Amino acid sequence: MKPKIVFMGTPDFAIPALQKVHEIYGISAVVTQPDKPKGRGQHLAWPAVKECAIELGIPVIQPITMKDLDFINELSALKPDIIVVIAFRILPPEVFELAELASFNIHGSLLPKYRGAAPINWAIINGEKETGLTSFILKQSVDTGDVLLQEKIHIGQEDTFGDVYNTLSKLSAELTVKTIELILSGDYTTMPQDNAIASPAPKIFKEHCRIDWSQHADNIVNLIRGLSPTPSAYTMFHGDNLKILKAHKCTKNHLEPGHYKITAKEFAIGCADAAISITELQPAGKKAMKIEDFLRGYRGNPKGNLEE
Repeated sequence: MKPKIVFMGTPDFAIPALQKVHEIYGISAVVTQPDKPKGRGQHLAWPAVKECAIELGIPVIQPITMKDLDFINELSALKPDIIVVIAFRILPPEVFELAELASFNIHGSLLPKYRGAAPINWAIINGEKETGLTSFILKQSVDTGDVLLQEKIHIGQEDTFGDVYNTLSKLSAELTVKTIELILSGDYTTMPQDNAIASPAPKIFKEHCRIDWSQHADNIVNLIRGLSPTPSAYTMFHGDNLKILKAHKCTKNHLEPGHYKITAKEFAIGCADAAISITELQPAGKKAMKIEDFLRGYRGNPKGNLEE
């Protein structure tokens, strides 16, 4: 008999795993967040996982809160053997303890490093050379459960948040299936996380995204990579927000921190120890563009201070 599996997730990151698990085992139900208003018309939009589940013919449950009694009773009636959680909410014990065999989460870091809502972003921002995925048994404290399996990947020098996000999303399908197989075998041991080496990965807010030009160039480039393509690192430029999506360190420009120089071929900005050269950006009210396209149409001051 195939196990009864309930899948919980919301964004597109969870879709490869949802598809793979359903293909191999079948999924009894998908739990995702409620529809939310989106765009100028504020029309209700489905979460990405809901769209996928409907296409696959899987029943969808969208509780407003995880402690809603009707939701808990509905989930209990499914008698799940395994609950899979990827990019979802914090679950209370009343929910994750309903699984007969185990409830596990797939987290986008090598736990105990980068516990929290934005592990991929912070790994890149902090200049890590590797990251990965961890499957772990759920417990009440967030991202602290005993580890089942891990998969590592290398972070390339120019990899952005979007690049690593896509890689880990695809890899999560394989790790989810391996974890289910392990749990079904009953022949496995878990490894407790070492809280002494844990590090946080809090949610990204706007204040994290504004570039501090008094920082070293390498740190600023890592911030840009870790927030690209969204939510994007930004600076002020002629009174408007300028999103910087890609850049590299350059040593030939000697500019004061926060001062810029624009030529026919380059947009450079000074940092604490060197300068960065922008290769992709998004001016306020416009689409993202390569630096060549921006420079072709630029008619402003060729040099100045971003703060003025």
